[in-house]
Amino acid sequence: MAARLFFALFPPAEAARELERWARQVAGETRGKPVRAAQIHLTLVFLGEADAGRAVHAARRVSGGAFELPLDSARYWKHNQIVWAGPARAPAALERLVADLQLELYRAEFILERRPFAAHVTLVRKAREPAALPPLPPISWSVSEMLLMQSQLARAGSAYAVRERFALS
Repeated sequence: MAARLFFALFPPAEAARELERWARQVAGETRGKPVRAAQIHLTLVFLGEADAGRAVHAARRVSGGAFELPLDSARYWKHNQIVWAGPARAPAALERLVADLQLELYRAEFILERRPFAAHVTLVRKAREPAALPPLPPISWSVSEMLLMQSQLARAGSAYAVRERFALS
């Protein structure tokens, strides 16, 4: 059965709360909508409507290692009106994880977006361009798992549910 799916990394609760506090501050200036702590994540691959069983099978063939993910850069993307945070330079382990996951999904005959991977965590949506962004709090999280998530669209926003967890060793 098809569901709206994506693979993602989720920060530890304290890091998510720090990011939400920062996003609320920025949302005040940009008149945007801050992302709630429980929904803050970094998308690795978006599948859209897809078969979860096939996605799980493909992801089980990925062998990624744990790594530290610093969020030390914040930007505004005018084309989609978001404020985001991410690493100034993506860790090599993150780049390998995404490449390996994409390869296994291609092998499983998934059709993926063709744009390059951009490591970012959306923090404010529907934002106007800020004059300047305040400094990010020092945030780094230890990534030890990736998740297959199901997204359900609702009037109040998307609701996420974990479909499967994959340990990174």
